[in-house]
Amino acid sequence: MQIFGVDIGGSGIKGAPVDLDKGDLAEERFKVLTPHPATPDGVADGVKEVVEHFGWTGPVGLTFPGVVTGGSTIRTAANVDKSWIDTDARVLFSDRLGGHDVTVVNDADAAGVAEMAFGAGRDRKGTVILLTFGTGIGSAVFVDGVLVPNTELGHLELHGHDAETRASSKAKEDGELTWEHWAHRVQKYLAHVEMLFTPELFIIGGGVSRKADKFLHFIEDIKAEIVPAQLQNNAGIVGAAMHAAGGDGGR
Repeated sequence: MQIFGVDIGGSGIKGAPVDLDKGDLAEERFKVLTPHPATPDGVADGVKEVVEHFGWTGPVGLTFPGVVTGGSTIRTAANVDKSWIDTDARVLFSDRLGGHDVTVVNDADAAGVAEMAFGAGRDRKGTVILLTFGTGIGSAVFVDGVLVPNTELGHLELHGHDAETRASSKAKEDGELTWEHWAHRVQKYLAHVEMLFTPELFIIGGGVSRKADKFLHFIEDIKAEIVPAQLQNNAGIVGAAMHAAGGDGGR
């Protein structure tokens, strides 16, 4: 069974048909840059370009980098234009895609659902936290495999700062930090999250997951196991498609 998944991020919009039996992309993904400012109309145009690239006509699952309530209403917009707040995303995207059946889910929740089903969290019990490091920091919290939706742990205060402004991949790039320097920031952030939630496992997702060998060995003094996401930066696309098919991790 194939469903189309689209992962909307602060820097890129990427998508592909997903083979839900394998939990992997059925075709090579296609990506366009997120417009700036990332307004609803601009992002919807980008999504349309990605979907039309494949000539797709069936259901589409989409992620969004913020809190999504009721399966459609956008409540936060930290890394996209503030005009997203209170937007009915399902209606917006369905209209732009010519009436496609559309579902919308938080981006980190989608990545987490995919990792729990097909990746590093498979068959893991207890508390598991996936953290995606990209333009910001997204989070997905699972207790015995069940998702606690719309956690926004990237916005925890850390040493007087919004955590993602210090420890995201964007913070590394903007500050021209070495992998070691950035890893020490990530370690302080993980220690703060661990103090609050005491997880058995941290899964590190986002684009940096494919470069785990450059920084994970610098992270010490964390009691939880720390592993890179196995689906890497495709987890959001797979999770979006799973959500569209009803495999929503307990939502």
